[in-house]
Amino acid sequence: MTLNITISMMEQVGDLAKSAGKEIMKIYNTDFNVETKADNSPVTEADRVAEAHIISGIREGITASYPIIGEEAYTTGKSPETGGGPFWLVDALDGTSSFISRNDQFTVNIALIDAGRPVLGVIHAPALGDTYWGGPSGAFAEYSGKAAKTISCRRPDDEGLVVIASLNHRSPELEEFIAKLKVTSSMSIGSSLKFCLVANGSSDIYPRLGRTMEWDIAAGHAIINAAGGSVKKMDGSTMTYAKKGLENPDFIVRGLEG
Repeated sequence: MTLNITISMMEQVGDLAKSAGKEIMKIYNTDFNVETKADNSPVTEADRVAEAHIISGIREGITASYPIIGEEAYTTGKSPETGGGPFWLVDALDGTSSFISRNDQFTVNIALIDAGRPVLGVIHAPALGDTYWGGPSGAFAEYSGKAAKTISCRRPDDEGLVVIASLNHRSPELEEFIAKLKVTSSMSIGSSLKFCLVANGSSDIYPRLGRTMEWDIAAGHAIINAAGGSVKKMDGSTMTYAKKGLENPDFIVRGLEG
C-alpha cells in the first residue's frame, strides 16, 4: 500500500500533538501523583489523559481504520494486530521521568508506520513550545510558536563529532562506546529530543545502548529519515517496526555521513 501523506496531514498530526501537549501541561502545573507500572517505569495521569486524547483525535479527525498502538494501552494488555498494514505508534508522554522532575525535557510522539518503516512522525515538546515534523515532504521544526522552517542533518566537522546521549540512561557500555569515537563535545538530554537535535544539525550522533520500545523512537526515526540521517542497528541494518514484542535492539542515530 502506498500512503498519501500530505503536508496537510502532517500539520493535522502536529496540531493533535500540540493539543495533547496542552492537556499534559494542565497536569504538569499541579501536584500530580506518580504510580509505578509492572515494568517499574513511572506513569502519571498525564500519560493516560494525553494518550486518550491522541487516540480519539486520530480516530475522529485523521484515520478511522489504521490500528493504534499506544504505550499505556499496550502495557495494560491492549495490543491490536497490525496485520502487516499501516498503523500508528503513540508515546503520548515520552520522558515521564523528566516530566516528574520538571526539567521540561519531555515530548509527545506520534508516528505512522507502513511496511515496517516510519513514514510520518511528529514530536512536540509542550514545555519548550517546540514541534518537529518528518515525512515525504521533508523535515520541519517550529520553535517557540514561530513559523515552521525546514531542518536537515549536517555532515560532521573534520575535528570530530558532537555526541548526544540519554539524560537518564547512561551506562558503562555507552560510555565505552562514546570513548571510541572522535568527539569534540557531548551533551545529555531527555526523551526523543535527542532525535530532533540530530535532525536539526545540532548534533552528529546519538547512540542508544539499552532497552527502548518502538513507540519511543518511531516519530524520531521518521524525522531523522526526512532530514537526511539514519537510524540503524549496531550491525548497520535499518531499524524496522512491528517486531514481536515491539522491543528495539541497540541502535545508532546519525546525521549525514562522510
